[in-house]
Amino acid sequence: MITVRNVSKSYEDTVVLDDVSCEIPRSVITALIGPNGAGKSTLLKILAGEIAPASGSVLYGDTPVSAMPPWRLAMKRAVLPQSVQLAFPFTVAEVVRLGLDGAGSAAERLDMMRRALAAADVAHLAARNYQTLSGGEQQRVQFARVLGQLMAGGRSEKHLALFLDEPVSSLDLRHQLGLLEHGRRLAREGVAVFAILHDLNLAAAYGDRLVAMKGGAIVADGPPRVVLTDALLREVFDVQLKVGAVPAGPFVLPHPAAGAAA
Repeated sequence: MITVRNVSKSYEDTVVLDDVSCEIPRSVITALIGPNGAGKSTLLKILAGEIAPASGSVLYGDTPVSAMPPWRLAMKRAVLPQSVQLAFPFTVAEVVRLGLDGAGSAAERLDMMRRALAAADVAHLAARNYQTLSGGEQQRVQFARVLGQLMAGGRSEKHLALFLDEPVSSLDLRHQLGLLEHGRRLAREGVAVFAILHDLNLAAAYGDRLVAMKGGAIVADGPPRVVLTDALLREVFDVQLKVGAVPAGPFVLPHPAAGAAA
């Protein structure tokens, strides 16, 4: 269990998080939704220990994140940001190996790398220059990197967390579903999965729990069927939409059971 206690954060004169408290449990996907500027990415970075709050605290179990050395934090959680730019011509395999540094023997690291590449559907790109890939391919490589990091961390840590910041924004439909399906499998294995999602259909389909933010505060927290209502769409997103209403034209909705491999 990751616990957030009365966390606040400001940038210059702008309050980004205002006394936020919540818990991120293991074995479920917590999907964070909200408009741009709601404070979602800032909350994720504080949860991951990448930035410090102005006030309040984040605990992994009973241990404050602020008390963890970087090497220990890297073993307990992995982070997939919105995008990653690399200045050097690493191959795909080299990028994935970054998450495996120091984990076991060379043979064990090679095995973990191969499994991570396969899980993210980028094994065929292993020898390619990362900088020559499309945005979606790069995102899948980064997902392979965090999967490898979780494998490495799981060798010594019992409880792990995965943070995903808009992980499917650059992916095609098959790989969107594949990534979220893999996140669901990790959650069922005991990982605490925390994902920022803008697609409300995906959030409702894959989130065991939805947390809605607006103006730096949490305004709703619970199962998708409880949180995702017409009133919430008006309050949080300022749109007049009917949840569950059938549109006039063709539409496609995700079904978790139909998810393809990442």
